[in-house]
Amino acid sequence: MIDTEMRALATRVVEANREAGRRIAVAESCTGGLVAGAITAVPGASEVFDRGFVTYSNEAKVEMLGVSEEILATLGAVSEATAWAMAAGAIERSKADVAVSISGIAGPAGGTGKKPVGTVVFARALKGPDGGVSEDGHLADVHELGDLGRDEIRRQAVLIALRLLLP
Repeated sequence: MIDTEMRALATRVVEANREAGRRIAVAESCTGGLVAGAITAVPGASEVFDRGFVTYSNEAKVEMLGVSEEILATLGAVSEATAWAMAAGAIERSKADVAVSISGIAGPAGGTGKKPVGTVVFARALKGPDGGVSEDGHLADVHELGDLGRDEIRRQAVLIALRLLLP
């Protein structure tokens, strides 16, 4: 599933982060490890890629990334708060300087009126000088990709996540 566009962008991510001296981590839900797969398909990725967390279930988000059960119960897995908690958890549980998270509804089922199929939430967190999550440079953003079909929604989500990893 790693196409030419994905491979080229992943190569830019590896090269740019190598030049910036940054290590990266990803926390993935609806993409199921595709971002990590795209990055690690690039020769030399081990110089910058620290680790990937595939937290498809809510239980995995809680156990592996420390996402609050209250956030999941109140706002759901596909929310800016959950995505932010995933990215922050990836920073706290890795050696990475930057982490990106992805949570969304790839379909064909699972969408609602408020969160239709194609809703994908991204967050980026940076490591602060104290080793924790920085107060600066973070973002959480909702993308409404539309009902493009499961594979294309996941592909678009990978491309967005890779762009967020560029310095």
